[in-house]
Formats: sequence, C-alpha cells, structure tokens
Amino acid sequence: MQLPSIPLSILDRANARAGNSASEALAATVRRAQHAEQLGYHRFWVAEHHGVPGIAGSAPAVLMAAVAAQTERIRVGSGGVMLPNHQPLVVAEQAATLQALFPGRIDLGIGRSVGFTPAVRSALRQDKDAADRFAEDLAELLSYLGGTAAITARPYDGGATPPFVLATGKGAEIAAKAGLAVVVGGPAFTGRKPELARGVLERYRKNFRPSAYYAEPYVIASANVAVAASAEAARDLLLPEAWAMAQSRTRGEFPPLEPVDSIRALPVTERQQALVSETLAAAVHGTADQVAERLGRLLEATGADELMVTTNTFDTAALADTDRRLAGLFGLPGKTR
Repeated sequence: MQLPSIPLSILDRANARAGNSASEALAATVRRAQHAEQLGYHRFWVAEHHGVPGIAGSAPAVLMAAVAAQTERIRVGSGGVMLPNHQPLVVAEQAATLQALFPGRIDLGIGRSVGFTPAVRSALRQDKDAADRFAEDLAELLSYLGGTAAITARPYDGGATPPFVLATGKGAEIAAKAGLAVVVGGPAFTGRKPELARGVLERYRKNFRPSAYYAEPYVIASANVAVAASAEAARDLLLPEAWAMAQSRTRGEFPPLEPVDSIRALPVTERQQALVSETLAAAVHGTADQVAERLGRLLEATGADELMVTTNTFDTAALADTDRRLAGLFGLPGKTR
C-alpha cells in the first residue's frame, strides 16, 4: 500500500531500562534523535513525567536543549510540557531561550494533564482541578509568546516557536479557538468507538480560527508503531513497554523496561496478560506490508497532516531498526539502508 507523503516524527519518552542508569537512558534518547535526523524524520519530541521510576525524562526543556545541541536540522520539541504544572511565563521563557539557542528548530507541544498521583500533584503545588484552567493558562502563554502581554518574555522570539496542543475532546476545542495544531492519539480512530474520535477532529476543523501560527487546521496523529522482519519480532519489540504499562495499572508503578526473555520468564496474572494484550492491540505492528496497510487506514481515518510514532523498547538496536524500516516505508530522504 502506498503511504501518503507526509512528515514523519518521533516522540521519545526517555524510558529507563533495567540494569542501566538514568545517564544511559538519556544518552540513548540523544542517540535516537541523531539517528532520526540521519533518516530524515521531521521532528523529535520528548515528554514530561514526574516521579516515574521507568522514565528518565522529567524536564523536557532541559532534554530538548541536549537533543538540539547534538543534532543539526531536525526540529526538537516537547510532547508535551504539561501546562497545569507550570507558570505560563516560565514555559514561554524556556521556549524562547531554546529558540534563541537553536533558531527555527524548536516546537512547543503543550498538554493539560496533571500529576497522576496525589504526591506528585502536591509536589507540583497543583490539584486535580488544575487542568480546568488550561484555556486561560494557554491564552496567557500565547500572549507571552506573541508579545501581547503586559510584560515581554525574554528573550523574545517574536512568536517563532509554534505551539501544538496534545488534544483530547476539550483540548481540541481549545486548540481550534486558539488557532493551534493538535496531536491526537491514532488508536482512538481504529478502536471500539472511532466515531467519537472522528467527531472530535470534525469539530476541530470546523471551528478552527486562523492564527499567527497556523492559517489552517493541522493534525498530527500519534501511534505506537513497530516494523520488523516478522510479525512476531515486531510484537516482541512492543512487549517491554506493554508489560511496564500492565505493571503500572496493577501495581501502581511504571518500571524500567525489561528484556523480552526476562518478561517471558515472569509469572503473569490474567489481569496483567489482558492489559498487555490490550496495549498491543492498540499499536500498529508487523511486517512492512502489514504496517503500511494499517497505517494507511489510520491516516485515512484521521486525515492527518503528519504521523508521530511513540515506540520504545528495551533493545536499542531493535528500536533503531524499526525507526529505519518505518522511514523506508515513508520514503524519507535519509539513510534508510
């Protein structure tokens, strides 16, 4: 199946790996960004997670600086900075500083999630209702980025850093009114109730108001994608993160990724097996032909302008291989062989 000629990007959560240090996890993220740049990927984003044993990426602005400093062309961004956790002025200043250091290469992906546990929310001086202020916080952030606030965020970049909203239903509505691009979860469009997800995007496109950043709606679809020589190998690539997700939902803690052989030797409850199967079912994985067919359906369902893959695994060599195979499917201009 011929895939559309659209930009292809990566979101890397800087997962920790069993037996490795946090330094090694962060270094692996930087190396992946360098490889992605060589392959011709459009963006490389990092995430924000607090107090999670299995994730080393807690400070996206700092990690963005490290990635941008070790690459030359690829756009570097956040997927995302969780605005309820921060003062909008500080977020604007961080983005502007990064833009000044790496002109024309910085994206600001913004989310509305709050900390997952009471302890994290307390440490961040936030509560569950913090997400309800997202529209107001976003408007304030945009006023700093655009130079229309009572004070000017320094260094001032003249609105050069494009904002993106990591969108659920309400987030997409806010993005449409603000004239911003959205990042949506692709599996929702091929899941049990795809009409709900399609409705979100239909309203986003219908209600979009052009802004200084975007003249038209712009949609990035995100998906967990693994391409390998066989369907079994692709499934194995996704197993470490699926197992970590199952543990987080049954034991309350997302652990470092483990090798596939170690996972298979562990005792697994029925509930954990069901959660692993659920995570794998939501992902796009298989041989090149299988993945191309499923991605084609996903991109058709979303009408996405760009695809962002969120894959991670224990084996960094296998991860580099799937990034290369996927780049080949999209015909990226980099070194895919």
